[in-house]
Amino acid sequence: MADVADVVVITGMSGAGRTHAMHVFEDLGYYVIDNLPPSLLLPLAKIVGIQSGVGRHLACVCDLRSQGLFDQLLEEVAKLEEHEISCTVLFLDASDEALRRRYALSRRRHPIAHEGETNLQAIRRERAQLEGVRERADRLIDTTSLQPKELTRAIDRLFSELSAQQMMEVHVFSFGFKYGMPPEADLLIDVRFLPNPFWDPAMRGLSGKDRAVRDFVIGHEQTRAFLVAWEQLLDTVLPGYVAEGKSFLSIAVGCSGGQHRSVVLADATAAHLEEQGYAVSVSHRDLPKAKLDPLVADEDGAPEGAGEDGGAEAGAPHGA
Repeated sequence: MADVADVVVITGMSGAGRTHAMHVFEDLGYYVIDNLPPSLLLPLAKIVGIQSGVGRHLACVCDLRSQGLFDQLLEEVAKLEEHEISCTVLFLDASDEALRRRYALSRRRHPIAHEGETNLQAIRRERAQLEGVRERADRLIDTTSLQPKELTRAIDRLFSELSAQQMMEVHVFSFGFKYGMPPEADLLIDVRFLPNPFWDPAMRGLSGKDRAVRDFVIGHEQTRAFLVAWEQLLDTVLPGYVAEGKSFLSIAVGCSGGQHRSVVLADATAAHLEEQGYAVSVSHRDLPKAKLDPLVADEDGAPEGAGEDGGAEAGAPHGA
């Protein structure tokens, strides 16, 4: 978790990863502007409301595309600091050969190349013009041998206020197989093998949000053994997704109708992941489709209930 400045100025060599960096800052929640004339840094910081207490950070790409306007960069950074707005200058660099090769592969012309000038000549001229800014930079990342995901991780470490786990949003949701499998799920677990509350008439009109159903599901030794193994699996798998830089992970928990067992276990899964430090949201896809019993209230006094986990097959056990 980093101590993040109010404003980050992204600059450096063309082709060194400024565009990718800009997208990373957007994912981190920064207000991001590309190709900003340096003279607008202070006015924009005031417009965004950095000093208003809203906690919004600003990231601006300032480079030689603005031509003569770029010469004011260091002066404008000093103005920010005079107004008690903290600023970090991030300089992205790469070797001349790496930059030349990247432009050759993309078949793009260097953005500041003059007529008749080769990309390599433009790269060397740009490097000379940026020498003073490079020396002033607070942070320097050399991307010569970095893959995009490695650059992402480097920026995350330096500029995110969140832990690596918190930067991956995890959405856990329950669903019913009878309504179709969720194609968006990254991980899916089928809990139809667990004892089914639907076959108890007293719980048929309830849902996994009711205490009686929760106690029934969690109270079985089979469920407790499953949760131990399931949580161990999650604790093994999720750090790998974090290390790969995955920003969003969807976990689906399914039972027959998405009313009883999957609801209880989706909530239990979300609670476990929150304890591990992940940013977690939870929902129940098919619970609104259940026939809730408005006359049934749980022990907390809130009307609860649902009328499925058997559905059209209510006349016979599901083999759960």
